[in-house]
Amino acid sequence: MYLNHYKLKELPFSVTPDPKFLYPTHQHSTALNHLLFGIRQRKGFVLLTGEVGAGKTTLCRKLLNCLGGDYYTALIFNPMLTATQLLQSIIAEFGIAERYRDRLSCISRLNSFLLKVNDAGRDAVLIIDEAQDMSAELLETVRLLSNLETDSRKLLQIVLVGQPELRRKINSQALRQLAQRITVRYHLVPMSRSETAGYLNHRLAIAGGAGEVRFDEEAIDEIYNYSGGTPRLINAIGDRTLLAGFLKGAENIDGEIVRLAISDMKGGTDVEAQNRDTLQFGKPVSPILSKEAA
Repeated sequence: MYLNHYKLKELPFSVTPDPKFLYPTHQHSTALNHLLFGIRQRKGFVLLTGEVGAGKTTLCRKLLNCLGGDYYTALIFNPMLTATQLLQSIIAEFGIAERYRDRLSCISRLNSFLLKVNDAGRDAVLIIDEAQDMSAELLETVRLLSNLETDSRKLLQIVLVGQPELRRKINSQALRQLAQRITVRYHLVPMSRSETAGYLNHRLAIAGGAGEVRFDEEAIDEIYNYSGGTPRLINAIGDRTLLAGFLKGAENIDGEIVRLAISDMKGGTDVEAQNRDTLQFGKPVSPILSKEAA
């Protein structure tokens, strides 16, 4: 709706985990390096945790891009499965066409596949997102997959990704064997105010902004205070703010526009309704903008 107004080529604050939009803060770069180190050094298990909306899934997408063609990869987004279903999903993600009905057959077929991958001089990586939703039984099944190995190396590198409760679950007495095998860990925290400013400008630039639109300092303060530096919330506010600015006919974003967008997100106002109220903005709405917004 607002792309032409701000001369953007694509939506800068989409919530989809597009790796090209990943903003390389120090901690996100460090997290990516931890993941790559654990995989390339064949540590067996790597753990990445962070609060909801911290950018974990986007980081996983970036990781896949970095690994490239030398690795076979399997990415599991919904691990709320039975142990057999999880193994079937892993096999399918690795591109194995056959279907197996029991765990033993699944593990046997996976082992054969991994041995062929190893013989070809390549590696296999399993990434499980939202792993905090996995039961202790499922996590134990994943631990047993790390037993697939040759005399000299692990055949499967496993990355567990989840919210902070995943750390607490893994550190429980029941899963102490799994905890002992995880030698590479990283926890993402929310961004700082300066990182939030950089994040906003970075996403605008990637979307083709070329300096045509910017958030002033008060706008950045409002976005940071409301989001707490959480990328997903910043995206939600950023998108709604650009819509509010577009409907207001603004070229740049100030604190007033952000506050209007936040109020709308909370259900306190309706951005489009306020755009139709000329007294709210103090000037008539452009007929062109009104037509495009309809």
